[in-house]
Amino acid sequence: MTYIEENYDIVVVGAGHAGCEAALAAARMGLSVILFTVSMDSVAMMPCNPSIGGSSKGHLVREVDALGGEMGKNIDKTFLQSKMLNRSKGPAVHSLRAQADKQMYSLEMRKTLQSTDNLTLRQAEVSEILVEDKKIIGVKTFSGAAYFAKAVVLCTGTYLNARCLYGDVIEHTGPNGLKAANHLTDSLIANGIKMQRFKTGTPARIDKRSMDFSKMVEQNGDERIVPFSFTTDPDSIQKEQVKCYLTYTNEMTHEIIRKHLDESPIYAGIIEGTGPRYCPSIEDKVVKFADKDRHQLFIEPEGLSTNEMYISGMSSSMPEFVQHQMYRTVAGLENAKIVRNAYAIEYDCIEANQLLPTLEFKAISGLFAGGQFNGSSGYEEAAAQGIIAGINAALSVKGEEQIVIDRSQGYIGVLIDDLVTKENREPYRMMTSRAEYRLLLRQDNADLRLTPVGYRVGLIDEDRYQKLLKKQEQIQNEIDRIKKIILGANEEVNTILDALGSARLDTGVSLSDLMKRPELSYELLSELDGNRPPLPEDVKEQVNIQIKYEGYIERQEKQVERFKKLERKNIPSGINYDDVSSLRLEARQKLSQLRPLNIGQASRISGVSPADISVLLVYLESYDYSEE
Repeated sequence: MTYIEENYDIVVVGAGHAGCEAALAAARMGLSVILFTVSMDSVAMMPCNPSIGGSSKGHLVREVDALGGEMGKNIDKTFLQSKMLNRSKGPAVHSLRAQADKQMYSLEMRKTLQSTDNLTLRQAEVSEILVEDKKIIGVKTFSGAAYFAKAVVLCTGTYLNARCLYGDVIEHTGPNGLKAANHLTDSLIANGIKMQRFKTGTPARIDKRSMDFSKMVEQNGDERIVPFSFTTDPDSIQKEQVKCYLTYTNEMTHEIIRKHLDESPIYAGIIEGTGPRYCPSIEDKVVKFADKDRHQLFIEPEGLSTNEMYISGMSSSMPEFVQHQMYRTVAGLENAKIVRNAYAIEYDCIEANQLLPTLEFKAISGLFAGGQFNGSSGYEEAAAQGIIAGINAALSVKGEEQIVIDRSQGYIGVLIDDLVTKENREPYRMMTSRAEYRLLLRQDNADLRLTPVGYRVGLIDEDRYQKLLKKQEQIQNEIDRIKKIILGANEEVNTILDALGSARLDTGVSLSDLMKRPELSYELLSELDGNRPPLPEDVKEQVNIQIKYEGYIERQEKQVERFKKLERKNIPSGINYDDVSSLRLEARQKLSQLRPLNIGQASRISGVSPADISVLLVYLESYDYSEE
């Protein structure tokens, strides 16, 4: 029997949010790429919440865009409602979130993939990885076709040995009833890759015509829409937005859930996988937060071409008849008609500490991984890993040094470092609290931080890069100019300060110092600055933030320098930790298992104490590097 054999530079397995970014990045860097999907309907699909961004996740989308990725551009084309979250707080936690038309989002991404040079989109199930001498050489599909490649990126999402559950109903399918990938796991295990089982869930979809929105609270988008992509003209996306709504569960809802708790596969012991701590099912909420008499539910549209509404905050795996009862206890859902049942989904994924910070497997050269396959949750986390895996796969094929985004450069760095360094026993979700340098890693400056990296690897064109350099120059020139302006304590100045609700001046002060007052800003003080040049809004925003938070920013920059000193202290690859006397047994075991690249990474491993790091540093002072 004759089988197909084809050759590509890179194979990407899975066309979810990670796979799309990986394939696009590699193809745009000039490599020939084939992207496999189990179904064309699963390309950039949103099987759960039909939105992009949100707290901390909005940072990731901006960073993906700054590197030259597609997610930000795609949501700017297909959003239904957009809102900047946490506006009442400092700029470090401002995060953009947009409700998506999920069908249009998928179609637009598919169109982008299929119109990209060097990229082939192929519907087929990859069932085997091909490895020779610990180096990847390609993949095989279930039909027996072989696709040889110099690098492979695995982005299988929630499809590996997937099964969907609600009550005692178990369906061996992927999300939304799509075909599962039931053969690749065996090949991965045969090649020494450690797997684990995770679980996530999704709520029911309700027919909009059966809802009473008069009993809910309207949730509107921002009056002035801010784009995700730094390349999107804000004026081009101002449009009428679709409404979302807020309602709540109540004691009657909770009583129904408690009464039938033993029928949930989560509590009946049927589900094997570990679920996400920060996105629990409604039955988990009722059990774990028994003191709460209600939980927020956001009612969100799935798209303009459907009546389906997503019940955010009420994912469940309760039996079908229980779902009918519990949803109808909610204000506005008394006559709710379920279009799609809520369900939990279990799937295979890897222990991500088998990966280098480049997202290449330590044990198999040329094999990379991204997305929920790495044990994370969320579309944005997936896209962030996908673009890094795609970039590094392309760089490895080109024989160039791979990139690592560290914790001081971006949320992407925090995400990947946490995944590959720590032992994650539940789906990993990005949060602002995980980023220790979050004042420096704001969503507003993602382009300033990461666009030079995208330019260096070939994903940012010359025109966009020159615009960035001009923006940097404008910001610095304006900051320098403002710092030289001294305002006297005269009546004209004090009258303006009175009008702005700010204390009068007793003595002269620089305009930059005045801007640091909480109630004042660059824009509000324009009357006191007669020589102000015309500047773009994004430049003004940076000037305001950098001056207003100057002291805090300088403090974090000093912390980053200390961090980088540890990151620059490399650990020899051939070190035998059993030779390091005074190192505790647990630390010795963890360090031997994870093989950190540097002291900084070693210090973040669970079970390695500051005292262990001190011992290791002393040992390295006398280490014979000639043996390396």
